[in-house]
Amino acid sequence: MAAISSSVHCLLSCNSHHLQREQSGSLCRLGGSRVFVSSSIWKLSLFSGVDSKRRRTLICAVKGDPEEAFKKTVEIDRMIDALRDANPREVEKLVLENILAFDEGFWIRLAARSDTCKSDDDKKDYEELATTVMTIVDCVVNKTREKIETSTDILKGILRPAIDGVEEISWPPRDPEAINLMEKEIIQREKEGQLDEGFLSEVSAQLRQAKEDRDKPGLLAMLQKVLQLYSATILSKRSYAKKGNEVVKAEHFLETLIKAPEEQWNKLFVDGLTIGKGDITPDELSAVIKKRIERTLIRTVSNGRRFIPAADLD
Repeated sequence: MAAISSSVHCLLSCNSHHLQREQSGSLCRLGGSRVFVSSSIWKLSLFSGVDSKRRRTLICAVKGDPEEAFKKTVEIDRMIDALRDANPREVEKLVLENILAFDEGFWIRLAARSDTCKSDDDKKDYEELATTVMTIVDCVVNKTREKIETSTDILKGILRPAIDGVEEISWPPRDPEAINLMEKEIIQREKEGQLDEGFLSEVSAQLRQAKEDRDKPGLLAMLQKVLQLYSATILSKRSYAKKGNEVVKAEHFLETLIKAPEEQWNKLFVDGLTIGKGDITPDELSAVIKKRIERTLIRTVSNGRRFIPAADLD
C-alpha cells in the first residue's frame, strides 16, 4: 500500500514544474527566487575608466585549471564572434538563448578583445556591442523581477486563508476550512491563467528555502500542500474514467484519489482495493497510474513544461 501511495505522489508531481540553473556571478536571490544580476556594472567598469593593464592583470589572475580556463575562453570568443556577425534581431535571439553566459568572464574577455583592436572603429564596434548586450540583459532582469513580484503576490493570496492572523505558521492550520479556501483560490486563479511557470518556480524556490532553513516545518508543509492542490487541480481537468458508456473502474478510482485529501487515502485504499474491501487489484491501479503519468508527461512536454521533483511533494 505504501508503494501505491508513493506512485500517486509521483503522479501528482508530474504536472508541476521547476527548472533553476545557477552560474556564479550571474544570479542573485530576490524575494526567495533568483534573477539575473545586471551586467551594467561590468560594462561600465571594463569599458570606462579601468586601464587595460589592470584588466589584463585580472584576466591573468583568474584561478582554476588552465585547460578549463582556455576552453571557457574559446567558448566566450565563439559567442562574441557570433554576436558581432549577427544582425540586431539575431543578437537579441542569441542573448536570450544564452542569458547565463553573460557573466563577469564574458565582460572581461570582451574588454580584453577591445584592447587588442588596431583601429578606433573596431574598438567602437566592441563598445556598441557591449551596450546592446547590456541593454537586452537588463531588460530581462527587469521583466524577471516584475514576474517574481507578481508570482509572489499570487502565492501570498493562496496562502492567506492559512496565515492571516497567525503569529506562527503551523500545519495543519487551526481552521480546517483554510485548506478548502486555499483550494478554491487555486482553482479560481488557474481558471484566470495566473498559475503559470513563474508561479511554480516561485513556489519551488520558497520550498527549497524553507528546507534549507529547517526551522519552518509549518511553512514547508504548507508549500508542499500548494503544489499538491495545484497538481490535483490540473489532473482533474481531464477524465479518463469513461470509454463510451462504460466506466473504467480503475481510472475512476484513481481520479477519486487525485481529488481526495491525502489524509483520506488510506481509507480509500482499504475500501477500493482487493487487499481490503474493494474489487480493484493493486496491479490494475498501478497500471492506470503508469498510464496517467505517461499521458501527463506527453501533454506537459508538448506544452514546453518541465517538472517539480516528487520529493518536493513528499
